[in-house]
Amino acid sequence: MTWQGWLQIGLVLALVASAIKPLGLYMAHVFEGERTFLSPVLQPVERGFYRLAGLDSRAEQTWLGYAMGVLLFSFLGVLLLYAILRLQGFLPFNPQGFEAVAPDLAFNTAVSFVTNTNWQSYGGETTMSHMSQMLGLTVQNFVSAASGIAIAVAVSRAFARSGVDRIGNFWIDLTRATLYVLMPMAIVVALVFAALGLPQTLEGSVTAMTLEGVSQTIAMGPMASQEAIKQLGTNGGGFMNVNASHPFENPNAFSNYLAIFSMLSISSALVYAFGQIVGSRRQAWALLAAMAILLVAGIGAIYWAETAGNPIHLAAGVDASLGNMEGKEIRFGQAMTALYAAATTGLSNGGVNAMHSSLTPLGGLVPLFFIQLGEVLPGGVGSGLYGMVVFAILTVFVAGLMVGRTPEFLGKKIEAREMKLAMLAILILPLAILGFSAVAAVIPVGLAGPANAGPHGLTEILYAYSSAAGNNGSAFAGLSANSPWYNTTLALAMLAGRFAYIVPVLAIAGSLAKKTRVPASSGTFPTDGVLFVGLLIGIILILGGLQFFPALALGPILEHVLMLAGQTF
Repeated sequence: MTWQGWLQIGLVLALVASAIKPLGLYMAHVFEGERTFLSPVLQPVERGFYRLAGLDSRAEQTWLGYAMGVLLFSFLGVLLLYAILRLQGFLPFNPQGFEAVAPDLAFNTAVSFVTNTNWQSYGGETTMSHMSQMLGLTVQNFVSAASGIAIAVAVSRAFARSGVDRIGNFWIDLTRATLYVLMPMAIVVALVFAALGLPQTLEGSVTAMTLEGVSQTIAMGPMASQEAIKQLGTNGGGFMNVNASHPFENPNAFSNYLAIFSMLSISSALVYAFGQIVGSRRQAWALLAAMAILLVAGIGAIYWAETAGNPIHLAAGVDASLGNMEGKEIRFGQAMTALYAAATTGLSNGGVNAMHSSLTPLGGLVPLFFIQLGEVLPGGVGSGLYGMVVFAILTVFVAGLMVGRTPEFLGKKIEAREMKLAMLAILILPLAILGFSAVAAVIPVGLAGPANAGPHGLTEILYAYSSAAGNNGSAFAGLSANSPWYNTTLALAMLAGRFAYIVPVLAIAGSLAKKTRVPASSGTFPTDGVLFVGLLIGIILILGGLQFFPALALGPILEHVLMLAGQTF
């Protein structure tokens, strides 16, 4: 590790921190229906959408109505995207002449992009037409992210309101998230990406002459626009197979900085918006502090592991000054690779600028563990916030047990119903991840996927189902996942990780909205101080450790031990 590397990491994180308050306040104003600087331009457009849809912007929904809106919209999104992929060969903007996507792959991809996972069992430049990329995948990048933001806002209202059964209107929140937040930011970021060298064209490819005098066909397409929303919406699905390690998606250090800033900015600012809506900015900073501490610790662990190098190489006398550079881009190096890997898995982004399977065992352990913690550091747009709220509810419950008082969070008493729903949400991830991984690790169709034997092969399987259930989308790329088994089971894991989590979260919101908000008393456990932050971090780590440590011990931890002993598979 070097001070220059930490300086680069610190600079990006400082830029993100500087955007939290202004962007958070802006989003709070948007979702509270207040006037913003974009209102003169966008309000007429917004009202036009409501008139076309027959929506009353003042009508609100119960938690069940809100949940049904989310599920219906997502179901229709899966059907539409599946149809686009299956009819790809007949649709325009297909300069490469790609045929229809296979049924199992189309199902996997449709579920993947609607759930904000963006798992890709295919190479984008060799599978998807421009129409599929733009009308299919990019549209879902917007609306899946907007759905997550909408749910987070509904949860925020539940704490702000008292004695009501309404938490907002999904269709209104979805429209505002897309129109006021994602669309303007995506336009700006796409223009900057294009200026930095990302292609934005409807051409299918260009032909270049190599130094050896051989003609080479290079895939092209509308990359800048897709890259912008891919990062802002914490989607992560790349136009190219190798994602942000490709020079067309991420050509230089400045595009890399902008990509990381974009993926972290909205998720972090939403936490501040939560504090603004519930009337406690100190609570927002407390949640952000817990997220930041764990994220920076993960960045440091990856950076250390990759600069320390491979013990087998060291034993063989290989120069260790560059550390482990396998699977990395020289233009980024270990520092920005470590930051990108930690950010993309602390979020639910899933984009990569290096191959996670090529990280050292301990370096690869951190992204995998971040996903298994629920991606709340700061998590996907919206999903990270409501995931952290669930952890906060568990934390005040534990604190209440310690002092023998009914737990409270932001003036709402946390009782049996909320705890049952919180535990239901928390258990979704381990059930989906460990259940599918256990089956895949013992049946022939599952074992046909990993490229490696031993603990690394197990990690490839475990990472795939962790990424799917966590709605992340990144992979240990040695796994051959484009098969009926993996396409189907990974899609089921994505559905469980997204919607089986959302429903109990919205049920918690509905229950809390009905409760009367009570003022804090001398016996109330303060949730905006250092003690709460420490306890929250402990709850997150303990839950992750208890649920996943045995599996991790058989995967990356065992691989590290064997590597220290000079053995490999």
